[in-house]
Amino acid sequence: MTAELRAEGLTRTFRAPSGDVHAVAGVDVEVHAGELLVVRGASGAGKTTLLNMLGTLDRPTSGRLWIGDAEATELGEDELARLRRERFGFVFQSFGLIPVLSAAENVEVPLRIAGTDPAERDRRVAEALAVVGLTAQAPQRPGEMSGGQQQRVGIARAIVAAPRIVIADEPTGQLDSRTAATIMDLLVELTRTQGIAAIVATHDPLLVARADRVLELHGGRVTGTFSHEDIVRTDPEAVREAAVLEADVAVAPGAAGAGGAAPGAASGAGGAADAGGAAPLTRAEARALRAQD
Repeated sequence: MTAELRAEGLTRTFRAPSGDVHAVAGVDVEVHAGELLVVRGASGAGKTTLLNMLGTLDRPTSGRLWIGDAEATELGEDELARLRRERFGFVFQSFGLIPVLSAAENVEVPLRIAGTDPAERDRRVAEALAVVGLTAQAPQRPGEMSGGQQQRVGIARAIVAAPRIVIADEPTGQLDSRTAATIMDLLVELTRTQGIAAIVATHDPLLVARADRVLELHGGRVTGTFSHEDIVRTDPEAVREAAVLEADVAVAPGAAGAGGAAPGAASGAGGAADAGGAAPLTRAEARALRAQD
């Protein structure tokens, strides 16, 4: 079976007065339809640089990249732009929504760029918002939605053009643990049900524990590739932390629903306190509390 994405020997070197910086060095990777690949590593390990190259947003210094049967590293800028429109969806840590546009209008942007017929645009936007559970929020602007709702708008925008590959860079980095769990489940479900090849950079144990494979980066180099079974067997700490976080989500008082916002209340970009009046714990706060036990 042809991989949706395949890379051989990807290297990215940045020139600096103090010497060359090898942000990514000799990475080989492939991802298939319906597979969730997590790229994990410490800050500065090269995760974002690697994702930028895999998403054709940046050209490698050396190495080769294929998207389906097309060798992306041989294409010109116009051809790459067309490839990105047709094959990729992107999800950003900071949501990347246009503040003056409604949720529906933000989701519509890729279709407008692609010149999709207006009637078809409306149908696809409605469908994408329904998939992420935000039909009722279609007319709302980002400032009227919680962080979790904004990220789900970002996911709807990423899938509205029916991409084969979704690239997500720390998609839950700005979300509390309960809202992050909802986003994780949505990404996993879309990967399975729509046959998307998903590549996600994250430290979040909730997503690491759900991954089909994990690519470990250190100093721009791959130091290990693990299957889901490998993770369960060799990284029980990640599995335990994911289980604890899921328990936190399940028992949290007044837990927010799928939208991550208190019922009947519009919240800002940072998320809102839940209906019970208690603000959701961030993952760092949850870990600190468990360390006290």
